[in-house]
Amino acid sequence: MGESDQRDQSDQLGQSRGLIVVVEDERAIADLERLYLAEAGFGVHVESDGAAGFASIRRLRPVAVVLDVGLPGMDGIEICRRLRAADDWTPVIFVTARDDEVDRILGLELGADDYLTKPFSPRELVVRLKTILRRHAGPGRPRVLTVGAIVLDPLQRRVEASGSLISLTSTEFDLLAKLMSSPGQVFTREQLLSSVWGQADYGLGRTVDVHVAQLRSKLGPASPIVTSRGVGYSVAR
Repeated sequence: MGESDQRDQSDQLGQSRGLIVVVEDERAIADLERLYLAEAGFGVHVESDGAAGFASIRRLRPVAVVLDVGLPGMDGIEICRRLRAADDWTPVIFVTARDDEVDRILGLELGADDYLTKPFSPRELVVRLKTILRRHAGPGRPRVLTVGAIVLDPLQRRVEASGSLISLTSTEFDLLAKLMSSPGQVFTREQLLSSVWGQADYGLGRTVDVHVAQLRSKLGPASPIVTSRGVGYSVAR
């Protein structure tokens, strides 16, 4: 866990836009990025060196990454290279103190989505990040998800179980939608905290368990949620 993660945890609770992983070794810049991203509604997880940053990105599956180029250990360009080689296309914004056209071109050729040169406006970072996420979400109506007797309509935020309308809280709905988005895939508690709560506080895994129990109770016998003991949760195909 990064050196500033304990302070990050208070920013992450209850966020709805998803988790951003910030990999930045300059503490003042990381604090500023975290502040503005949290105010924009994102959860934030900060790492200060390349190897830890890469591991967090792969483990937490954030909605996007703000990645410093000049990091100790593994630099930002190598992190991006490894992500893309692993077919991980999480949106990446590079941040660098170097205003070098070669660096910018290399970063973009590796699959980075945008590039900011220090000093930059943190508001501009937030605007560019939102633009990238809208582009990745793509146009069109979200598809209705069906697993067994459960039907979930993301646009109307309605859930039916065996033809009966089920009343869910916003968090319960988002959790069920995440599980139903990939039937058969087991999501760890960390991944669910990241995508549903915008969280990176591993100690809150019990929160996931409680919400899953509530979902199962409300969905009744039609519940498709499966527990993978010691790992996490999925829905049956």
